[in-house]
Order: sequence, then structure tokens, then C-alpha cells
Amino acid sequence: MSRSAHPAGPRHADVMTEGHYTAPPADLNALDTKVWARTVTRDEDGVITVGGIPATRLAEEFSTPAYFLDESDFRARCRAWADAFGPGADVFYAGKAFLSRAVVRWLREEGLNLDVCSGGELTTALDAGMPAERIAFHGNNKTTGEIERAVTAGVGRIVLDSFQEIVRVAHIAQRLGKRQRVQIRVTVGVEAHTHEFIATAHEDQKFGIALAGGQAAEAVRRALALDGLELIGIHSHIGSQIFDMAGFEVSARRVVQLLAEVRDEHGVELPEIDLGGGLGIAYTSEDDPREPHEIAKALGDIVTRECEAAGLATPRISVEPGRAIVGPTAFTLYEVGTIKPLEGLRTYVSVDGGMSDNIRTALYDAEYTVALASRASDAEPMLARVVGKHCESGDIVVKDAFLPSDLAPGDLIAVPATGAYCRSMASNYNHALRPPVVAVRDGEARVIVRRETEEDLLRLDVG
Repeated sequence: MSRSAHPAGPRHADVMTEGHYTAPPADLNALDTKVWARTVTRDEDGVITVGGIPATRLAEEFSTPAYFLDESDFRARCRAWADAFGPGADVFYAGKAFLSRAVVRWLREEGLNLDVCSGGELTTALDAGMPAERIAFHGNNKTTGEIERAVTAGVGRIVLDSFQEIVRVAHIAQRLGKRQRVQIRVTVGVEAHTHEFIATAHEDQKFGIALAGGQAAEAVRRALALDGLELIGIHSHIGSQIFDMAGFEVSARRVVQLLAEVRDEHGVELPEIDLGGGLGIAYTSEDDPREPHEIAKALGDIVTRECEAAGLATPRISVEPGRAIVGPTAFTLYEVGTIKPLEGLRTYVSVDGGMSDNIRTALYDAEYTVALASRASDAEPMLARVVGKHCESGDIVVKDAFLPSDLAPGDLIAVPATGAYCRSMASNYNHALRPPVVAVRDGEARVIVRRETEEDLLRLDVG
């Protein structure tokens, strides 16, 4: 299968015609290691376990719905990215995927840097002890207060996203007696093969300063002329959930061309380029993600080749994996409630969560897989759609998957690859309580983000 973007489009509520979906797997009890966290397996009773703990015990202790995060897997993926790029490059974890104080501590201990894009993420990073110089601050509309906090803290870089922000950051840095290290985010005119809402390098969107028409070159001129800024490089991000490296090749080539123009006009060789993140993960067995060492080699080769052609020294490369680290490390555990067979179509399986804990299916038409977690089953497969309990027909968790036909209310089912963008985009729709995040490692489980309570909802409602 060719490497392509995660399937996307407007078909999330369509009834699939006969033969459109793939055939049921040979074994409904099998767990594809490409999709599930590394310590997930089934025990001798057929119960899914993570970190050596059965899902049934986790549900009893922490209730459902809940996100269970394999800490050992998370740390191993951090090390894999750091090792793949080596000491000559920088790996920034994209905190928007999922951030908590525990995650910040893991990143710090495993040697990764951190990318934040809001004041709340910056506060979490600093509170958990991430050194400010290892933090990058993104965002297309940073407030004056956020910029002041970032400059005061001494963040390692602020990624400038507009002409107004160039001046804004420079003035704040000068007022505070600082010289702030910055990069300029450019849009390189690349159409990444991904969903429209997560493609970020085409010109008709809100991020960055376009290469087209000389806008990025003008941004460089302005940044170099301001005393409050130290321009260290160029930043490019082409999208999310991308499997095809062709877009990165085009992006790198155009960024290097800009570096050559900067050298020719200003006599300055900028020392860094950031190629962003967005590398895809396996949500289903059909997805074919690249390993960190493959990505590192491909990006390194691209940049080196283009710099040699332009007569430039090879700059220090930065990347920003978020989903690629945390996405595969967690699954969401639900309890089955109502089961509703529709003759000739499929069976609707309702769970005790839904779009409040995973909006991605409704928002991006994202695809997931699902497994019976509380037991094994030899029953015939049935085509199922896993849906939530919210008052929306688009409240779908898994559009189409096969589950055992003896599925019953009270069973537990698990949806893998929910570590990224599920808890971080969770909501209180219908006044649902956002689920906890539970870290599991070596037979021990602990809450790192607690479940919301009704008291939490009422505390914010001042009447």
C-alpha cells in the first residue's frame, strides 16, 4: 500500500454499501501491534491488559470512559526520536497533542524539548520544570500577555507568524531588556495529502507568512533590522497525519532557497530550520507510518542535498512530533450500553462517552479500530458503528468496524491510538465530564489528569 494521508472527507454519516468496507479480520481477538501501545496484550482470560494490568481491573478502579496511557511506550518513543535525530538536531514535542505536568516531566527526563502554543501550555511546561530555553512558543495570534510571559521566562524561541507579530515581539523584548531568539514561520505553498482542516502550508489559510510575492523575504528584512530580535532560522509546517515525504521534500527545497536569498541579500546564513511535525500514525491496520529513523534520514538527506546545491552550510534541523509520540501510547476504554441492530445495515453500539472525549471522527472524519476488551469471543463478527451518548447523529467514535456478535451491555470495548488530540480537544458538551488520563507502567496505574466532577462544572457556573 502506498504511503498516503489519513483518509478524510465528508462521508462520516454515510451508510456504507455492500463491499465498500474491508472484510472482517480472521481473528477478532488479535491486537495489531502497529495500532496498539507496546505493552498491550491479552491475558490468559482474554482480557486486554496494559502494563500488566487487566482492563477489567482498570475499569473497576478508574471507571469509564477513561484514557489509559502506556508510560513505558511514551518514554520509548521519546528516546527513539531523540536517537534518530541525534545531538546535531532538536526534537520538540508538540504539546498541543496532549500535555500534562507528568508528560512534561517525562519529556525533560528523556531529553526532548517542548513546543507550546498558548499561555496555558506555557504555564504547564514551566510549572512542571521544563527549562525555558528548551521551549518553543507557536501560535498565529499570541496575545501581548502571552508574549510578555514567554520573553520574561526566557523561552528558547518564539515562532513569528505575521508582520504585526514581528514588531510586537521586538517591542516587548526591548521593553523588557531582552533580545529574543525567533524563527519566522513561512507558508511554502505545499498541498499536503491530508484533511483540509489539518493542512497548514497552502497559501489560503491562517498560518505563517507566504513565500509567494516576496512576503517571507520582507519578514526576514524586518526581523533582522529590529534590535529586540535574534533571527535564528525559518520554520515550516505542512500539515498533520502525513505519511508521504514528498511534501517535506518540496518544503525543504523552498525553505533552503529562502536561506540562500537571505545570504545573498544580507550576508547572513541563518543557522536553523524547523520542518515541523505532522507525521502520521496507524489508526487502523491499513495505515503505514514511517519509523523515526526513516524520517530522520529522509529529512537529513533532503536538507543536506538542497544546501549543497545552494552552497550553504547545512543548518541545524528541528522537528516537532506530537501525535507520532503520544498518539499510539493510549487507548480509550468504554462500557457498552445500548446495542441496536439495523437489519441489512449494521449494529449501533452505544458507549458511555462519545464526541466529548473524541471529537476527531466528527471533525476530521477520522478512522479508528476497536476491540472487545473485557473478554475474548469466538462469536461471528458483526459490522458495527460505535457511537456516543450525545444528542448528535454525528456523535460517532468508530464509523465501521467488526465486533463479536455476542457483544452485550456491560462489556468493555477499547479504542486504540487515542493519545493525541482526544483529551486535549475534549469538551463538556451535554455537560459531560471529561475523562481522566491514567498512566500505566510496570503493573502500577496512577491518575495524571483526574476525571472532572459535577462539582467542577458547578464551580465555574457562577449563576
